[in-house]
Amino acid sequence: MIERPGRGAPQEVLVAERNPLVVSALRELFDRQGDYAVYGHVRNAADLSHALHERMPDFLLLGWSLDGADAPEILAEIARQGLKPRIVIFADQNNPLVVAEAVRLGVHGLCYQFEDPAILFTTFQAVARGRICIPYAALNRVADSPLARLTQRERELLGMLGDGWTNTQIATRTGISENTVKYHLKNLYDKLEVRNRAMAVSLFATEQRRRG
Repeated sequence: MIERPGRGAPQEVLVAERNPLVVSALRELFDRQGDYAVYGHVRNAADLSHALHERMPDFLLLGWSLDGADAPEILAEIARQGLKPRIVIFADQNNPLVVAEAVRLGVHGLCYQFEDPAILFTTFQAVARGRICIPYAALNRVADSPLARLTQRERELLGMLGDGWTNTQIATRTGISENTVKYHLKNLYDKLEVRNRAMAVSLFATEQRRRG
C-alpha cells in the first residue's frame, strides 16, 4: 500500500477519461480497494484545466484521448499553466507512439486499461514514492521506429503533413487525386498504428527530434 504518514483518508484521484464505462469501473475498483477515491471526472481539456485549478489531486489519471484533444496537447497545456499534478497515463492501446510521447512529456506513470487492476495500483505506489513507472516492455518498443515501415511515397506524404499541408495541397504537389491521397494516408495511419493526422504528425515530430 502507498505510505501516507499522518493521513488516513484515501488518496484522491481525478479521472480524465471520455468513456463513462471506464470511469464507472474505476470508481468501483477504487472503492473496493480503499486506498484511493475518485473525487472528480472530466471528459475534455477545458474542464480538466478548471478542475486542476480548483483542487489539485493526489493523482491525475489521464486517458490518452479526451473530447477535443489528445494527451500530448493536454499535457503541454498543463505545463504551460505551471500546474504540477502527479500524472499517470491510462492508455487504451499498446502503441509505441503513446509510450514515446508519454516519456517525452514527462508523465510519472503509464499503464493500460486492459491490464490487471493490480498493475494500476502498483503504478500509483511507485509514483507516490517519487519514481517514474513506465512498462519496460513498452520502452523497448520505442527504440524501434514505426517510420521504418513506410514506403518512400508515404514518407513524403508524412513530411507534407508535418508541414501542415492539406489533402488538396498534397494532391496538387504530387499530381495525384485527393482520393488517392486519402488512400495513401489511410495506409500510413495503419502502419504507424495511429488514428488521425494529428497523431501521425506528433510521431513524425518525435522521430525528427530523436534523429536531430
